[in-house]
Amino acid sequence: MIKKLIRKILGTKSKAARDANTPVVLGPEAHGIDPRLLSNNAIRVTSALQEAGYEAFVVGGAVRDLLLGVKPKDFDIATNATPEQVKRLFRRAFIIGKRFQIVHVMFGNDLLEVTTFRGTTSANAPKDEHGRVLRDNTFGSQAEDAERRDFTINAMYYNPANQQVLDYHGGIEDIRAKTLRIIGKPEERYREDPVRMLRVVRFAAKLKFSIEQETGAPIKVMAPLINNVPAARVFDEMLKLLMSGHALACLQQLRKEGLHHGLLPLLDVVLEQPMGFKFVTLALDSTDARIHAGKTVSPGFLFASLLWHQVLEKWEAYRAAGEQTIPALHLAADDVLDSQTEKLALQRKIGSDMRDIWAMQPRFERRTGKAPHKLLEHQRFRAGYDFLLLRCASGEIDAEIGEWWTAFYESDEASREDLISSASQPSGGGAGGAKRKRGPRRGGRNRSGGGRGDEGSGPDNAAPAHDGGGD
Repeated sequence: MIKKLIRKILGTKSKAARDANTPVVLGPEAHGIDPRLLSNNAIRVTSALQEAGYEAFVVGGAVRDLLLGVKPKDFDIATNATPEQVKRLFRRAFIIGKRFQIVHVMFGNDLLEVTTFRGTTSANAPKDEHGRVLRDNTFGSQAEDAERRDFTINAMYYNPANQQVLDYHGGIEDIRAKTLRIIGKPEERYREDPVRMLRVVRFAAKLKFSIEQETGAPIKVMAPLINNVPAARVFDEMLKLLMSGHALACLQQLRKEGLHHGLLPLLDVVLEQPMGFKFVTLALDSTDARIHAGKTVSPGFLFASLLWHQVLEKWEAYRAAGEQTIPALHLAADDVLDSQTEKLALQRKIGSDMRDIWAMQPRFERRTGKAPHKLLEHQRFRAGYDFLLLRCASGEIDAEIGEWWTAFYESDEASREDLISSASQPSGGGAGGAKRKRGPRRGGRNRSGGGRGDEGSGPDNAAPAHDGGGD
């Protein structure tokens, strides 16, 4: 009786009885969306399209977040207007995309993505030998568009004009049950676009939803299909995953579902080593904290942290083979970046940032003469300094090194000279007594409280952050 009453109030039907061509219509009292969470620009776009005689709805993850009472980060719009018709309505609008054309509408720095309702995938659509759809510009009805979306919780449409939600696939029920369910046959949908397997992991970790059994069952078997996806798309999805505010949970979910192989090689080895696990955990926890605080995060710092123990292992191997410290580090960085660039399409800017962060690490051990002053002037100093503090906090190197650099960074010129002078003394217990490490070792706690760089994955304090270079 209670379930029937709830269904009557919500106007929902059982999944078996639901007609996928006819949406359940939910009014404001049923869905409970707070209109104040909507972007003014999203309302401007939907209103302009509707005034021109087209249908227009806020769609996808924005509706999901609105139903969860969360202010969406991005707003996507779905309409029956073609990309060319959309473009004509807005002064700053740009058609992009090869596989499926969409329109980017700009208001200042605010970007809204406007998509024409997609039709069901044509049997004649170009596919690769594994069934992945390569290109499909077929337009269709709203019902077909809903069927094309990946998960039920992302297949709802909100009309700001009348505050109604249209639900074709029981998304409202799954949101309330905290369940991730794919639309259609899971094997077929994953084959069409293997990236959906990564999205399932991200949503499950971010939303703390469970993955419905049939949705999750094929993932381990079909995981190798990720290797057929263009590296740039995999990188974009990995970046979303790592910057979701739940990065560590996402990586753990990746391992659980068997999706991590080939994405971050040797990650298992790192996470199974106590010091590597501690280092990565500290980096990801700090990243998550910054994202939750609304602060910026640098992908370069993030990937430098994730791949550091691979660099460290190769660095030690090159030194053991007779290479000098600095050349050995550069060779190690080359090896790691070459393998990751091929698999993850790391952008040149990100790779450059990672090299800078890694290359600074040996320089932090040179605390005499003019070396500390020169390092302080490095444009990426704060990133390298934050990275140093992560190494100290994880026990890889002595905490005293980080404490010395914190004091040096925060001191006036006279105090800095005193610190350099003390570091030059041959005392075994002073700042100059730290030995160059040939490998990871357990150190003391980092009592400095850390520093806050522009990069956004190290410890946090009140020090001002400079511009992260557009990251």
